[in-house]
Amino acid sequence: MKLLVVGGGIAGASVAYFASQHGHTVTLLDAGGNRSSDVPAALLNPVRGQSGKVEALALDGLRCTFALIRELKGAGHAIPHAQSGVLRPVPDAKTQRKWATNLPAELPHSWREPDGLPPGWHSTLHLPEGGWVSGAALVEALKAASGARLVRGQAQHVSATGAVLVGGETLSADAVVCCGGSFGASLSQPDGATHRAGSLLLLSDAPDQPRSYGAYLSPAATGGVLGATFEAPAASHAEALAQGLPLKSLDWLLGKGAALADLRVVSVTGRWTGVRLSPLRHGPDAAGVWHLSGLGSKGFLLGPLLARGLVGGIEAKARKG
Repeated sequence: MKLLVVGGGIAGASVAYFASQHGHTVTLLDAGGNRSSDVPAALLNPVRGQSGKVEALALDGLRCTFALIRELKGAGHAIPHAQSGVLRPVPDAKTQRKWATNLPAELPHSWREPDGLPPGWHSTLHLPEGGWVSGAALVEALKAASGARLVRGQAQHVSATGAVLVGGETLSADAVVCCGGSFGASLSQPDGATHRAGSLLLLSDAPDQPRSYGAYLSPAATGGVLGATFEAPAASHAEALAQGLPLKSLDWLLGKGAALADLRVVSVTGRWTGVRLSPLRHGPDAAGVWHLSGLGSKGFLLGPLLARGLVGGIEAKARKG
């Protein structure tokens, strides 16, 4: 089967990889920029947000992503990462009780004293299977390992049998998957989709284990990162990106970081900003175009798992004719 994948972030690269593993010929259309998946350090954490919720696929997604990283590293691809565990501090006993009711029995975890954290925390949830990964490195490894034909460009129209690019070039295929995220939302999302910018501060150093509550502090390939997705939702990628990092957001982010570690011993070396799309769209539309987009902050937690399932769905539909 000839498969066209539109979008070169974690969703599109994962679809390309799994499709090639099944023997399909893949063309990957990548605009070459504006990817929120290029994040220097993505947190792989199955317990989401300050509510402590665990999505149904979170543990399967976590294990799928780390298994994929091991597979790629075994094939010689360099992917900075660590399955070092994640620490989720909570501020009081009430929050701990609420989180505890949300934790499924099959999720490995333990509650610990908040040793090594700044004052103010009641306890810490330790998630031993969590960790972090260089998003940019994982995406590049997936694209390289897929052997996909890479086309630089931007689609202006897609159908079940191909795409028309800005400039007039056409690409044909037996199936098309839109994975364009926020930048390519006009191809994959109906009206009402939201775009949300978030920033990371690049740090000279970070603790060995990621920490997360409100914002996250994590090691990276070089130094560490402090980040979150926090700006107000916008109606377009350009509008969200234009928000940048306001001083109010910077102050908020530094305050969250100071609650997780002593930031006086590190220096800020730079900034990275990306734009995420929601809601999730996963599967075929009425016109026969497949979609995997709108993963939001769960791109590296759920993206590879959903991509693998989507490739299976495309194959099943092709067999039915």
